[in-house]
Amino acid sequence: MDSVTQLQGQLVDYTTSLFNEGYLNDQYTQLQQLQDESNPDFVVEVVSLFFEDSERLLNELDRALDQQSLDFRRVDSHVHQLKGSSSSIGAQRVQNVCIVFRNFCEAQNVEGCLQCLQQVRHEYSLVKNKLETLFKLEQKLLAARGSIPTQ
Repeated sequence: MDSVTQLQGQLVDYTTSLFNEGYLNDQYTQLQQLQDESNPDFVVEVVSLFFEDSERLLNELDRALDQQSLDFRRVDSHVHQLKGSSSSIGAQRVQNVCIVFRNFCEAQNVEGCLQCLQQVRHEYSLVKNKLETLFKLEQKLLAARGSIPTQ
């Protein structure tokens, strides 16, 4: 088996595991379908924007939850944005934590919000590492003159 075929197999297996473990959902597949020859870096660019946006929102949440008198509407607004951006790229586990987080905001439960912030940071960190690994695999495959198999 040549290295291109081996890399393609690794990429398919890794991508499948991301879906099976709930890191990604069908929205990510739809994002991939929007990529074509005229915009070959579309997915990487969109996901990079997600990373930037998420980092900013997580920092905003840190600041908002560190206030003496909590503005739950403001916290909820940040969580809502994070939920939307994670949903748009198919980051399922981040999106799921955001749903729970918003419930704690609605209930004005400070402890629940603080726990969810840690959990959403954790899930975000995991999906970021997984997607970066996925992109490296894709780059390695393309560098070996292979093509990325469609899902």
